Amino acid sequence: MKEPPWLEPPALEVVGLILASHQAAFGRPLVAGTDPHRNLRLAAQEVFAVDQAVLAHDGSEDPRLIYANAAAIQLWRRPWAEMIGLPSRMTAEPLVRKERAQALALAQLKEALEGYGGIRIDRFGHRFQIRGARIWTLRDRQSEARGQGACFSTWWRI
Repeated sequence: MKEPPWLEPPALEVVGLILASHQAAFGRPLVAGTDPHRNLRLAAQEVFAVDQAVLAHDGSEDPRLIYANAAAIQLWRRPWAEMIGLPSRMTAEPLVRKERAQALALAQLKEALEGYGGIRIDRFGHRFQIRGARIWTLRDRQSEARGQGACFSTWWRI
């Protein structure tokens, strides 16, 4: 039986980056009780199933999503295969992309940002508001920036 895509090696690597970088940025785990050093596969299952949206994009000039958990997939109404590789700017409608880019730049400059909010748009053009988001830099073991992660647990459709 084939593994779900969020449990395949590339996704497991990203989850490890997400968890370690979140811990470094905020001094607390992304998901309480999750220890990726003990069992990354179990940690990946917990992150995928947690009741907050968790996303990450790479560090390219036009960043593309490299991770989205079940809550994010449901919220943006896109399957994994459509979320992964999507330019992350496409998660927001054109009118708010500049504001979103400014928040991402500030988070990159400071390594982390808490309390972000904004309007996002799903696959069908329906808008929703997010509040209380955390954004942080994903760093590998050599401290090289590999992108950014984000999570939030408060949202509503508008």
